[in-house]
Amino acid sequence: MSQPNNFGFGEEEQMLADAAARYFAEQLPVDQLHKLVADNPDPHRDKHSPWAEAQWREMVELGWTQLAVPEDAGGLGMPAVGVAGLMEQAGRAAFPGPLLSTLCSTYVLAHCNGEGAVAAFEAIIEGHAITLAMTDQYGSWNAADTDVSYADGSLNGTACFVQDANRSDSFIVSARGPNGIGLYWVSKGAAGVAIACDAIVDLTRDQARVSFSDVSAVELSAQGTGQEVLDSARPALLMLLAADMVGAAEWQLQTTVEYAGTREQFGHSLGFFQAVKHPLVDLMIMIDHAKSLVYNAACALDTEPENALQFALMAQSAACDAAAYGCSRSVQYHGGIGFTWECYVHLYFKRQKHSEMWLGDGAYQREQLAQLLIEDRSIA
Repeated sequence: MSQPNNFGFGEEEQMLADAAARYFAEQLPVDQLHKLVADNPDPHRDKHSPWAEAQWREMVELGWTQLAVPEDAGGLGMPAVGVAGLMEQAGRAAFPGPLLSTLCSTYVLAHCNGEGAVAAFEAIIEGHAITLAMTDQYGSWNAADTDVSYADGSLNGTACFVQDANRSDSFIVSARGPNGIGLYWVSKGAAGVAIACDAIVDLTRDQARVSFSDVSAVELSAQGTGQEVLDSARPALLMLLAADMVGAAEWQLQTTVEYAGTREQFGHSLGFFQAVKHPLVDLMIMIDHAKSLVYNAACALDTEPENALQFALMAQSAACDAAAYGCSRSVQYHGGIGFTWECYVHLYFKRQKHSEMWLGDGAYQREQLAQLLIEDRSIA
């Protein structure tokens, strides 16, 4: 199947993106975001970061959390390009909530073969936030590297770098059993679950280590199939994070252009000087390039699944590069206030740096892409 025109981004998808943009502009403008997550500059502040709980509940009522839930599971089953449009706007607003984690979990559940996946979908539809607890102490997404084991119906071990651990209601855990890697669903409130918050630079996100001690779990995917499920869901995870990063980069560009147009130096606005406006044009081109790749990857999930991973790696690589460049330009071109706590730029700088590392930066994604293409060529 070939891709449709405009990546299949039609009227419904545009209406969702426009509604999300209006919602975030009205309900979580950047000054309110800063007041919410950055009210305390003390480096020794509580590791437990505040988040937009009220907005999360409203998103649930709007149906945004069930966009990726298949129709046969009771969800909306929207094409991935529509979900990407929502995630782009969430990134532009630097939304501090478990939307990204829940959408990522939804795509993982879509490839699970256990009866527990049905119950997990129902929980998402009801408004529960779910996150992935799958990485080891080194941040590896290889299921075989998990530090969690499953035996006699119980989980034991620790998952590290768990996003939105304190903001979610349950976890999808990869664990090693007698017959291989399986995926399991665990309630945050289950006996034996312990959460230790990490001190991270990103003020809009929450990260923790989640430990399991004889924790009862629901099987989502049978032992021996866990890696296959993660591999199948990987393109969607990369695409969603890349969409978030593109949205954040768009905010950085718009805000920096506005500042350069009003701040005067040597009798001219900063934007008058080629040393400022040319790099901002470069950033605009990088964002447009990354955005096209994001929607190409999203469309491939529905129309070209055989190419989905390749396109997702390309999108994440470009998004990371745009994020890195946008962070440096936005801080530098805000001059003396660019690195201060009161300047909103630091919120996006920190969010983008965290995003770059979560699934791997641009260089890592290009390495993965090269390996994928070399393997395909050798098979051919």
